[in-house]
Parts: sequence; structure tokens; C-alpha cells
Amino acid sequence: MTDYDPNSIESRWYDRWTETERYQADPDDDEATFITVPYPYPSGGMHIGHARTYTVPDVYARYRRLQGDSVLFPIGWHVTGTPIIGAVERLKKGEEKQLDVLQNTYNVPSDTLSELETPMGFARYFIEEHYKKNMKALGLSVDWRREFTTNDERYKRFITWQYKRLNDRGLLEKRLHPVKYDLEQENAVTTHDILEGEEEEFQEYTLVKFDWDGTTVPMATLRPETIHGVTNAYINPDAEYVRARVDDEEWIVSTDGVEKLDYQARDVEILDTFTGDSLVGEQVTNPVTEESVLVLPAGFVDPDNATGVVMSVPAHSPDDWIALQEAKEDEERLREHGIDPEAVQAIDARPIADVEGYGEVPARDAVEFAEVESTTDPELETVRQELYNNEFHSGRLKEMYGEYAGQIISNVREEIKQEYQQLGAFDAMYDFAETVISRSGGKVIVSEQETWFLRYNDTDWTEKAHDAVESMTAIPETTREQYTHTIDWLEEWPCIRNYGLGTPLPMDEDFIIEPLSDSTIYMSYYTIAHRLQDVPVEQLTPEFFDTLFYGADAVEEPDETALELHEEWEYWYPVDFRCSANDLISNHLTFYLYHHAELFEKPQWPQGITSMGMGLLEGEKMSSSKGHVVLPAEAIEEYGADTVRFFLLNSAEPWQDFDWRNDRVEDTRDQLERFYNRASELIERDVPDEQPALEPIDRWLLAKLQATVEASTDALEAFETRKASQAAFYDFEEHLRWYRRRTDRDRAGAGWTLQEVLRTRLELLAPFVPFLTNELHEQLTGEPATRWPSVDPAFTDQTIEIKESLVEQLTEDINDIVNVTGTDPERIAVYTAADWKRDVFEQVTETGPDVGAVMSEVMEQPELRKRGEEVNQLVGDLVGHVRGRDDETLSTMTEIEEQAVYEQAEAFFAQEFGAEIVVKNETDAGDDEREQASDAVPFRPAVHLD
Repeated sequence: MTDYDPNSIESRWYDRWTETERYQADPDDDEATFITVPYPYPSGGMHIGHARTYTVPDVYARYRRLQGDSVLFPIGWHVTGTPIIGAVERLKKGEEKQLDVLQNTYNVPSDTLSELETPMGFARYFIEEHYKKNMKALGLSVDWRREFTTNDERYKRFITWQYKRLNDRGLLEKRLHPVKYDLEQENAVTTHDILEGEEEEFQEYTLVKFDWDGTTVPMATLRPETIHGVTNAYINPDAEYVRARVDDEEWIVSTDGVEKLDYQARDVEILDTFTGDSLVGEQVTNPVTEESVLVLPAGFVDPDNATGVVMSVPAHSPDDWIALQEAKEDEERLREHGIDPEAVQAIDARPIADVEGYGEVPARDAVEFAEVESTTDPELETVRQELYNNEFHSGRLKEMYGEYAGQIISNVREEIKQEYQQLGAFDAMYDFAETVISRSGGKVIVSEQETWFLRYNDTDWTEKAHDAVESMTAIPETTREQYTHTIDWLEEWPCIRNYGLGTPLPMDEDFIIEPLSDSTIYMSYYTIAHRLQDVPVEQLTPEFFDTLFYGADAVEEPDETALELHEEWEYWYPVDFRCSANDLISNHLTFYLYHHAELFEKPQWPQGITSMGMGLLEGEKMSSSKGHVVLPAEAIEEYGADTVRFFLLNSAEPWQDFDWRNDRVEDTRDQLERFYNRASELIERDVPDEQPALEPIDRWLLAKLQATVEASTDALEAFETRKASQAAFYDFEEHLRWYRRRTDRDRAGAGWTLQEVLRTRLELLAPFVPFLTNELHEQLTGEPATRWPSVDPAFTDQTIEIKESLVEQLTEDINDIVNVTGTDPERIAVYTAADWKRDVFEQVTETGPDVGAVMSEVMEQPELRKRGEEVNQLVGDLVGHVRGRDDETLSTMTEIEEQAVYEQAEAFFAQEFGAEIVVKNETDAGDDEREQASDAVPFRPAVHLD
């Protein structure tokens, strides 16, 4: 027997699969299965979280191949947009952080860095040296003939066709619209281009136009209805501000704020620059109430948030309430800024709404209840959100609001905002609540740009998308509502960039189609990508793709090559399952459904989507920038690919987050090694070719094997990779431990049974640990694992399973009694239930788990009626015992001679406990044991130790 050497085994099998072109998939007579995963974006290296993402669909692909399907599992490379360009620019600038990630996290040699100084050179390095090497080392069963990048000319022709057809259908439009904009690259960006603040979405702020001697001081708020509650304003005295002509008015805003206004279709001219201290102590006039309020200094005012000047509503803002109290207490600072402390002490909160659950001044009540005393208290965020939410949904405006008085804020906020905008008291601007940084390192602001949009809010298109959600399989099912919710709120989506890698927008070639918008139907491109390499680029016209996807009737003169490719596309389509991160439901996955629903007929719509969870490393989020990642190559070198795969697949279901912990990975490596060693020993045994005579314990193990086949199959059909692998590996090991205790393994029947079990388990585990299982399967049978096992009715035997479970349960019960009593018995008496108790059990199984109904039946029998309370108690016990068991199981139990089962196992019990074993019916118990024996109930014997 050779030692377990995973690297040697894995290298040998990988070479073999490559030489035999094992995973190249072409149309044949078998049923087709098409499975995809988001193509990687090679702006950096591959880490262990990516490995899990790609290994889960590989398990399903291998499972379907073993089921006899022709399986297509392809991979391409997504390079569209600016992230790779940004990475290259940071490299060329010699940014220390970028160099550290490349050299110390992803191990890029110093003499190779120059090769990464072009976008495609950068992408190619990580494609070849990270992703492909790691994917191949993991044993991913990918058809590598079909790989492409989204910057390939043929792929661009495919995307051009898609956007021409969407435009023909009126689903694209061009107009001025706010977008996320990278100041560094002067380019619109979306979620995938963001490095920091990826979750942030911009909001429209209301600008309340306070007046200062004829100059407007706009103050941003998301709660315009609080205008009557303003008591003062805050400005950062040390920040830089400007006086600027904005359109036809003079405004005072922060330097950051004026830049944002300039990008939001405003006519801006800066007239003067000064610090915020110039406005401290001044009075500004509320445009609605016409009251003057004092401007106070505040270091907490962020000049990069909106206009950099804020209004204070202490009655309804916990932050403002605390800030006002702090200002009142800091008289020295007020005097430094030339402010009379008495003027600040005179400022009182002005309640503008009655809020259910709060007193006259809601903000004061909220902070006092939470015991928040400082603007730096982290609990303040929670207090603020809770009050804002309650106020929005239940706050009723006071009399000062005239016609809006008594109205709930959520019902009238928009009306109030629109009314005062029309009166000229309010204006608006867009901004983020937090800082957003692009992958190029540039600051991201909101800019109003003339841009192209996909009209995802189109009524007909939305209806088709909803239909696609309803018709597909969503795993887990709870994610279906997330798709529905996304479709319901999705509006227009900006689909272009000013520059970057990718496909020019055919209607306006000055723009490039952005990354999320060119990755919606690329799965269809996989079906014919390898064959398009033989087609000249100029031949790939929109009409060519019409023919390819819609057939001969789509155009007047169909291209013959396109017609041939149409057959291959029809063979593979639709996508049976797509595996993708759960956080992509809100964009990519929903877009994927939209575009398929519009461009293809319903039979070609996606059949299923499995959501994927995230990865942790030693309990913390992985971070490439911090070097807190595990590289697959290093893990494979240390543990072997099978160990890496098995840990990733066994630690959590695909949609759950997993946690890579080195000690547990090491345990997994040890477990696989023990499995390999035991299997190797068993393979070397001389075992009969034909099935010999089998003992009941052999048939029990084979029956358990059939149940495991069924459980693993059901689990994989539902993408429950953890459940399937647990059943085939860990759970079955428990059955084997029991089997080894119960039998003489030197018997021919035992040897044959164990090899039959090994063969089947290797087939069940082949999708998970393909290298180890194929190696052992070939040693055992002479060929690798090529089929998925099916349940063998000849070995399905519920009676044997139940009988053995009785022996196992009794063994546990005796052990418990021995441990509790601390005795070493010389004699163990086992008492089975009296016949009348058996009669009651049969009545319970016949009537069902209904105590009243059972008692009505048993009381009809005179012999049982005499026993009164004794019968009543037994019925209650037995009803609990049978509840949850199916009719077939209960029927089998009534046929089992319980006492005979224990008698046949006497030798085992004697060996197990080193004691004399006596099995009796409770009616045969001696006088000194009768009371204890009376505790026996059907299938739960009483036990007496001497």
C-alpha cells in the first residue's frame, strides 16, 4: 500500500484529463446540462473565496456527467471598464499600496511588473498565472476551448448585436441624468468600479436657501418638512468655503460643494474664497418662516457633505440636540468666535410634530432614554435612525404647517418639498452620505451627464422579468423575493462609460458599454465561442447573430455558418443553473433575467440560479489590500486540491458564508488520508467476484448505503453540497463504525460488502474529491468513476434497518445505565414488553397519534379496560413514539418480533459488555425484577444490571 500523496495523485489525473480532453463538451444524443458562473474580473489575483465560487458549480457539473448528461461548464474573462486600467495606472505611478498587493499578496515577481503595465498585459498575467493555474489545479472540469475576454473583437461584435436589437425595441434612451462619476478618470462608474463605499447610493438632498445679506446660504437636508423647527445653523470654521455665482444667484458653499454643483448641470463661477469662520456668529434668514437664526461653529460639519453648511433642528434630531447642549456648555469657545453665550443659551428646541411614543421634544427623549451624552457616542447612529423612522411613519405635523397640520410626515414630505421648490425657497443637489472611492483611487461624486440608459422600468420589460423570476428555480427559495424586490424598485440604468476596455455603444461610439451591461447574455456566447474563432470578424454582422440565435426565418438571406451554429446553441440552451454571489441579485443577476427575457423566447430563459455566500478567513472578512487572503496555489501545495475542495464544500451550504480556518483544513486533510489508507487496505483484500452469502448485518450496511445514495442524490439536485458530502462521507463513517463493532470483517461476505460500499461511496464522492476518488475507483474496479450510483432495490430493506436500530439503541441505553450507575455488571437482563402492551402499540399505529381516539378503541377491549390508568399512560407514551413516523415504517415495526432481535444479538451484547445476557419478556421476570421489568414498552425494553 502506498502512502497518500495528494500532489502526485492530482498531478497525474490532471495530466490524464488534459490529454484525453475529458471535459471538452460537444452536442451528442445525451441530455444537455449547461452550468455557468460569473466570469472572473482579473484586476488582481484569485483567492480562496473565488475557489469556493468556482468549485460549487464544478460539483454539480461532475454530478450531472456521472448521471449521463453531456455537460458544458465554461469560463471566460471579464475585462470591461476601467478597474484594470486603474490598477495599471497605480502600478505605473509606483503606488506603494498597489506594489505591496501585487508583490506581497499575489507574489508577482519584480522582474515581471513591467509586463503588467498595459491593461491587457495586466489582465493576461492574472488570467494565466492565477486564475487558470488555480482552476486547473483544483480540477475544475472546464471546457477551455471556449474561453474569451470581453475585449476580444468577436465578443464585441456579439455585444454590438445585442445593443442594436435593444435599441430597435426602444429599450435604450439618451438624456441628462445623475450618475456616479470618478473625478480621477473623468468617467461614469457603477458598483463594480467602486473600491470604497460600494454599498453607497446617492440621494437627492433638498437645499434650504437661507439668506445672508442678499447671498444664499443653501443647507442640505433629507427632511425638508423640518424647516419650521430650525433654531440655528452650523458651519465648519476651519474649512474652505466660496462665494460663487450659481446660475443667476450668489451662493456660499464649501469648496467641495461647489465642485459637485459644477458637475450637476449648474452654471458656476467662483467669486471669492474664505474660511467658514467668516460666517460664524452671523444671522441667516429662514426662507419659509423669515426668522433669523444664529450660525454656530462646529468641527463635526463635513465640508465634503453636500454644501458644507447645515441647519439645526434639535427637537427632532438627536445629533442636533446633543450638539446644541455641547455648544451651550462651551462658553469659552463661543467667546473665541465672538458669540455671546447668552444668545446661544436662549436657543430653545422647536417641536414641529407629535411622534407616537415620544414626548414634546422627541430628540431629547430619545437620547436621554438611550443615555447618549456625546456626538461621538457610537450608539447615536441607532438612536437617530430609530427616531427618524418612527417620525416618518407616525409623526403628525403641528398647527404651524397650515393645510398640512395633522398629516403624517410620510404622506406629505414630497408635497411640502415641491411646494417650497416652486416658491423658490428650496433647491436640490445630489450627493452620497459617505465617501466613495473608485478602483482607480479617484473620488466619486454625483454628476449629471448626457448618458445612455437601459430602460429597466419599461412596463412590458418589467413584466417579462417578473415572469422569468417566477419560472426559474431559485436556490435557496428565499432569494426569489429579492429578485422581485429588485425588479420593483429598478429604474433606468446608465449603461455607458466615457472610456475603458470593452465594446463601443453602436449608437454612439464615443462611449463604451459598462461592465454590468455587457455581461447579461454572454452565457449564450459560450455555446459557440470556440467555433466563432474560425469565422472572420467582418462576417459577424448583426444579421449573422440574428440567424445564429433566431434561426433561418430571422433574416432574408441567412448565413450558412450561422445556421450551423444555431443548432449548437439550441442544443445547449437554456442555462440550467447559474451560480453567483448573493449580492449580485440587486444588479447582475436581475439584469441577466431582464435581457434573456427580452432577447430570447421563454424556453431559452434561465432555468435556475444558486446564490453564493461570502468567505471569511479565521473569522474575519478577506481583504486583498490588507493581505488577509489565502491563495489557492499555496493551500493546494500544503493540503492538496481534494482537501481544499472538500473543506470548501463541507463547511457550509453554497448560499451560506464559509470560514476558512487552517486547523479545520488540516483536520480535513487528515480525514481524507485516513479514508485513503483504509480504502487502499480494503482494495488489497482478496474478495469474491460474485456476491457470497450475506449476514443480516451486511444487508443492514447495504440498506444504509441505499439510503445514503438517495439522500446524496436529493441533496445535489437541490445544490446542497454540504448535505450531500456529509451524507456520503461523515454520516456513513458512523454506519461503518457500528458495522465494524457488529461483525467479523474477515468473512468473505463482509469483505464483499465493504468493497461494494467503497465502490458506491467513491462514486458519490467523485464530484467533491475527484482526484482521490478516481484514483481509488480505478484501483478497485479497473476504471475511473464514470457513473452515479442508483438505489438498488435488492438491498433496500427497512425491516433490517429497524431491527439493527433496535440493537444499536439498546446498546446505547445499556452504556448510559452503566455510566450513570458506575457499575461493571456480570449479568444484564433485557425485558421486552408484555403482549398487552404490544396490542396497545398496534392499536396506536392503526388509529394514529390521537390519544382520545386510541383510548376509545382500547377501552372496548375488556382485558385492557381493566388496566385503566396503566393503559392511559402507555397510550400517551406510544403516541409520542409513533408521531412523525410514516405508515410504512409503523407497518414494518408491527411485523418485527422484538424479543427475537435481541436474542439474536446476545453474543454481541455479551462481547460488548463482558457480561451474561438474558433476554426475557417482562411477564417472565422473577419477583425481585418484576417492578423494573414492568417499565418495558414496545421497542424500548427495560434493563436490569447485576
